[in-house]
Amino acid sequence: MKILAIESSATAASAALCEDEELIAQTFQHSGLTHSRTLLPMVLTMLEQCGAGLEGVDLIAVAAGPGSFTGLRIGVSTAKGLAWPGNKPCAGVSTLEAMAWSLAHTGAIVVPVMDARRGQLYNALFRGTGEGLERLAPDRAIAADDLVAELAALPGPKVLVGDGALLARRLLGERGLELTVAPPHLRLQSAWGVARGALELARRGELTDAAGLAPVYHRLSQAERERLARERKGKEESAHE
Repeated sequence: MKILAIESSATAASAALCEDEELIAQTFQHSGLTHSRTLLPMVLTMLEQCGAGLEGVDLIAVAAGPGSFTGLRIGVSTAKGLAWPGNKPCAGVSTLEAMAWSLAHTGAIVVPVMDARRGQLYNALFRGTGEGLERLAPDRAIAADDLVAELAALPGPKVLVGDGALLARRLLGERGLELTVAPPHLRLQSAWGVARGALELARRGELTDAAGLAPVYHRLSQAERERLARERKGKEESAHE
């Protein structure tokens, strides 16, 4: 199965073309430019340099969340646009699982982390099996204190991965838990991990189509939180009139 995968959940953007587990090509950019400017040109240039076209792609995959609200919307919209003309099947892959795939060979407990702000981390837990990943905890936004308690109860080496790894090492270290951080070339989100996660979804028969592809935020956006706060305030004021 030939998989075209894209990743734009954080500040880095990447695209990959894979044949099952084998990486054919990958392009990566961490320049600070907006994904709306870089992502689609990266995809199209990569395909052109590989002598490939969308007609030869079997599956379109994207990091669906958690992550930056804007980045996720751009990634999912790009995936939809690529999939719709040829009615390609799609895979919305957990950003956290995609990050963990880079360390699946280690046998360690893999701790993917992203900064969720407001005192929380986006996180899930996996165990690398050598051949794949065993999920130990769901994708969630979790406080550092709660994550420390979970990790302290799990035996074995633990490795932080993701663009929040250095932040998490500091936060968890302040609470008495010392963890290893993945090396720089394996740390940041990459489209290869998205492709690898998409292959597992395909094997389980859990794909969707372009219409069904949607971001998974795991938390309300700031604008939505402010709207709900205004609505609650309005109801409270009406109740006291």
